Amino acid sequence: MSIKPLKYIYPHSQTRSCVLLVLILAIVTLGCNTGVQTTETTKSGEFKGKVPDKIDFTFDVKPILSDRCFKCHGPDKNAIEGGLSLNTAEDAYTALGKNKDHYAIVPGDVKKSELVNRIYTQDESLMMPPPESNLTLNDYEKEILKKWIEQGAEFKTHWAFIAPETPKVPKTNNTTWVQNEIDQFVLSKLEQNGLEPNEKASKEKLLRRVFYDLTGLPPSVSQIEAFVKNDSPSAYEKIIDSLLTTVDYAEHMSSEWMDIARYADTHGYQDDFERIMWPWRDWVIHDFKENLPYDQFVTYQLAGDLLPNANAEHILATGFNRNHKITFEGGVIPEEYRIEYVEDRAVTFGTAFLGLTFECARCHDHKYDPISQKNHFELFSFFNNIDELGLTPGGAGKIPKPYMTITEKEKNGILSFVQLQKTSMKEVPVMVMNEMEEIRPSYILNRGVYDQPTTQVYPNTPEAILPFPEDYPKNRLGLAKWLFHKENPLTARVTVNRYWQRMFGSGLVASSFDFGNQGSLPTHPELLDFLAIKFRDEGWDTRKILKYIALSATYQQSTKVSKELQELDPENRLLARAPRLRLTAELIRDQALKISGLLNKEVGGPSVKPYQPDGIWEATTGGGGGSTATYITSTGKDLYRKSLYTFWKRTVPPPSMMTFDAASRDLCSVKRQETNTPLQALVLLNDPQIIEASRILARNAIDRNKETNDQISYIFMQATSRAPDEEELTMLSDYYTSMLQKVEGEGIEAQEYLSIGATEIDKNISETQLAALALTAHTILNLDETITRG
Repeated sequence: MSIKPLKYIYPHSQTRSCVLLVLILAIVTLGCNTGVQTTETTKSGEFKGKVPDKIDFTFDVKPILSDRCFKCHGPDKNAIEGGLSLNTAEDAYTALGKNKDHYAIVPGDVKKSELVNRIYTQDESLMMPPPESNLTLNDYEKEILKKWIEQGAEFKTHWAFIAPETPKVPKTNNTTWVQNEIDQFVLSKLEQNGLEPNEKASKEKLLRRVFYDLTGLPPSVSQIEAFVKNDSPSAYEKIIDSLLTTVDYAEHMSSEWMDIARYADTHGYQDDFERIMWPWRDWVIHDFKENLPYDQFVTYQLAGDLLPNANAEHILATGFNRNHKITFEGGVIPEEYRIEYVEDRAVTFGTAFLGLTFECARCHDHKYDPISQKNHFELFSFFNNIDELGLTPGGAGKIPKPYMTITEKEKNGILSFVQLQKTSMKEVPVMVMNEMEEIRPSYILNRGVYDQPTTQVYPNTPEAILPFPEDYPKNRLGLAKWLFHKENPLTARVTVNRYWQRMFGSGLVASSFDFGNQGSLPTHPELLDFLAIKFRDEGWDTRKILKYIALSATYQQSTKVSKELQELDPENRLLARAPRLRLTAELIRDQALKISGLLNKEVGGPSVKPYQPDGIWEATTGGGGGSTATYITSTGKDLYRKSLYTFWKRTVPPPSMMTFDAASRDLCSVKRQETNTPLQALVLLNDPQIIEASRILARNAIDRNKETNDQISYIFMQATSRAPDEEELTMLSDYYTSMLQKVEGEGIEAQEYLSIGATEIDKNISETQLAALALTAHTILNLDETITRG
């Protein structure tokens, strides 16, 4: 196949044109399918086929009721049709009709159970679900419900609301594969399904995987070579230990926390003025570096200001609660927006720490979960007692209260980790929490509307999760204590599930944002509980649980998949292989910076502004002016800082990162969507950062190697963490020759291509040679294997 580069107009360049690199080579070598693992939020991890001999309410029945019935017959008492709720046994067994002479469910009696009659009838006026609902039951599901009633129609509390108990670790036939208890749980289910786990990944692949998962950066060639040569049984564990103590690890963990905390550098809404919250980000990095136990890490952020003898660090940590959007637009109703701020804090709490959709209970009782509207506003009241305004007067430059001011005094003391030296400001204000002395009353809001208060409520938590202990203070500190109460069924599960998602692409509960009735059931419930209890009982040690996962044979498997396994378990829910995962938006850019040597590893401080398309901010500026009216690209080393530090404007987030599914940061996000679009290929082709990195990578290869094939091999190994095979090297060499001919024949304007990016062109290298090799490097950076960590 011939490979023909095309010309194009580069949108960010001042020059008229340069070269569009076509990824035909990438397609030939490894295919254009990125292999991104998509997640279907199926309600059960079990594989359907024959109806089970014993029907399990949690795994077999509840998902059907929740999906097809709860909209009209669920927990929301105000939306119940026909007087029937299927949420509890008491409600489901109740007599119906004016004469109370029939029943939806009669345990053990199918003929007297109207539910069975309704799901099997062909009469559309009686059929359930009704045709107009566009919901249907298949034969399998009908048989499940019928058999469940035959067996006594036993109800169980939703699994996620039952405190975990230490499960018995299963025994397996295969004992040689097992590295720790994780493998026993996984292998037990594989053996039940007649499957075997994959072989162990090659050393190169495994090292690349664990480097990306723990630090967000690839290993160097020298690190790969040393690990491959090291035959010590403890070599891999020592690598993990070393990675977990790096600043790279702390920054990588912090990057994920920015999504959860909805961090941004602007306030949002129309004018979208700049805010200063980066000292709080410095605190997050610092605490991941120090491995602060997760219970303390969260408690400081929820209620650091309420701790006995709270210091400046504790107060700074509460900036977590103030990362929400804030308006400066004249004409808004201040109380309406103040209520929105409190709502955001309450909903973030529910999503981040409980994995529940509390927002669904703002206007009415939750239709699927046992969270009433009263529960919603009781949680709301915990966050409703700070002295803040719905509309901050004064416009740009004004700091919404309450806030703290960080000076050199704090910087030289307990806040030494805050990088004040990177700003010209003598004092840095940061929004934080500060409880009012006089408690502000909270009310249930009719339909959730700010100006329709009804019944007064007081700080409390949903009884279905865990009643709020009477001896706990009814404030945010008490809420934090409740969150980490030993009987709280959700906190540890939600957290270790998110860590599992970090290492495997999908959690044991695929819907990491929803542990409620509409969420996915755990594929390995006993394993989830085992990990949750281990995490809790071993001191909420984040590093320790991540290491434990990384040391499992389950994590160390190859990504290879047989045709049989692909058909049986396309989403890898049984974990018979390791997943192939595309790098995140941040990692794709940071990888290019790292392997080219451009990466600036300064830690902390104000956000920076790398390359973006010209005029993108002006096109959406709301008219308020200020520092966010025009995007002014950073200069010097600030251009090459990690993506964690990229300036985040809410109304115009970094476009390249959004194309690769970064969260918008408008709301708390614990799981990014996963897409595969042509725009992603265009970013890799056109982003000046990728093009500049390709040029610097080519220059480095020329400096290190005289022979072209050695130069190409060097670039390939830097990008993919392995050496190219003979066929790949031949194809890349042929491509280089083709590019060289194009450059020499003036089919490619080398000067224009090489001038992209702020780094000066090396005048000591042949322009034609550098351009041809840079184009080859650009191709390698576009390969599927390069942007995949598996």
